[in-house]
Amino acid sequence: MLPSDFEWGFATAAYQVEGAAAQDGRAPSIWDTFSHLEPSRTNGDNGDVACDHYNRYEEDLDLLVKYGAKAYRFSLSWSRIIPLGGRDDPVNEAGIGFYNRLIDSLLARNITPWVTLYHWDLPQALQDRYGGWLDGVESQRDFERYARLCYERFGDRVKRWTTLNEPWNTSVNGYIRCTEPPGRGSNPTIEPWIVGKSLIMAHARAARLYNLEFKPTQVGLIGASLNGDYFEPWDSSDPRDHEAAERRMEFCLGWFANPIMLGQDYPVEMRAQLGHRLPTFTEAEFALLREAEVDFYGVNYYTAQFARHRESSAPDSDYLGNIDEYQENKNGVSIGDLSGIDWLRASPGSFRKHLVRIYNRYKKPIYVTENGCPCPGEVTKEDCVQDTYRQRYLAEHLDALVGAIEDGSEVAGYFAWSLMDNFEWSSGYSVRFGLTHIDYTTLERTPKESALRIRGMIEERTLMEGKRLQ
Repeated sequence: MLPSDFEWGFATAAYQVEGAAAQDGRAPSIWDTFSHLEPSRTNGDNGDVACDHYNRYEEDLDLLVKYGAKAYRFSLSWSRIIPLGGRDDPVNEAGIGFYNRLIDSLLARNITPWVTLYHWDLPQALQDRYGGWLDGVESQRDFERYARLCYERFGDRVKRWTTLNEPWNTSVNGYIRCTEPPGRGSNPTIEPWIVGKSLIMAHARAARLYNLEFKPTQVGLIGASLNGDYFEPWDSSDPRDHEAAERRMEFCLGWFANPIMLGQDYPVEMRAQLGHRLPTFTEAEFALLREAEVDFYGVNYYTAQFARHRESSAPDSDYLGNIDEYQENKNGVSIGDLSGIDWLRASPGSFRKHLVRIYNRYKKPIYVTENGCPCPGEVTKEDCVQDTYRQRYLAEHLDALVGAIEDGSEVAGYFAWSLMDNFEWSSGYSVRFGLTHIDYTTLERTPKESALRIRGMIEERTLMEGKRLQ
């Protein structure tokens, strides 16, 4: 079952909850720009106010206490700390002060802060200055300086660091699908792979810096959070679909996990399909990646799908691994029950396989840094609070996590997404992943039933372990 020191809590991201978009010296990020485009690409919504966590964080931290959380995962707004983003640009002491207060308030409540350096909100000034992540040299250096500042100012109290959140989304959704900033689709056969490498090397610089200069005295852990669905074969009797499922996961997970977790090259499946379009690593870059050894693998998991092989070769624009994705298999069986959003179906059995696959491949302690869902049929506040679907989803996924541990995987923590309803990127405020209901007119917080019961779900699975050992 769950170990007695299992670390659990809730997660958020700066742009999704903080609001205070222009308060106390904060400058725009690429998400500020993207969410104000006309016509809207974010359901007509933006993060200008969001949950106003910036001004109401004490109230939100009291909710963590009420829910029994041991930890809180949140991200820092780069443009709140360094408004113009660059390594030679001024620091915003008001932004530093906010995060100091947040960290101190967490510790006063005996809640461990888990800090993510980058959750998609690049300072707009860097996008304007040199094209953001398309310039690998400049972006790496600016990110390293930003990371250094964070370690210097917060590392005496923060012992859990995540460099990047879901770099696959930044690369693909920002440069192919155009559902996230900067919304570029002008060169989808080249730019996503350039951006992916820039993010990998930015991570490497930040992690190496921590390992060499800060970890010896601050004694913390550092890792990265990577997303990806688990893929089952569309036709379980067809070896080609088994290969397609594995290839699809390599094109998402392996793309970033091989270099970040192992210091190795991209998966061979990617090299074979993409050829010269996939950037190469120099020997000096491999050496840097090895010095950037991580302490844990952050897993963001929501759903699973089926993969079907293609008869013809992939076009140049293919980024999935020459496969087709389905939510139902050859026999019409769904991967799971539909949630409150079309792309997410509950598949806890696949979650168990996902954790086992990742642990067996990368041999790093796993923290589930995001897992959650919106509920179907949420119309009224009462619908949202009585979140039966979410309670079942969480319980079944915790059971799957326990199963993965029984299968030999080291899973050390779990963060429910999300502490509260928030700005859900391209969906705006139209879907609710939170365990706390937010009235976006009054900003009133109301605990959902899942929030009040998740502690019991964790304790039940921990107590069962204690009883088994008696």
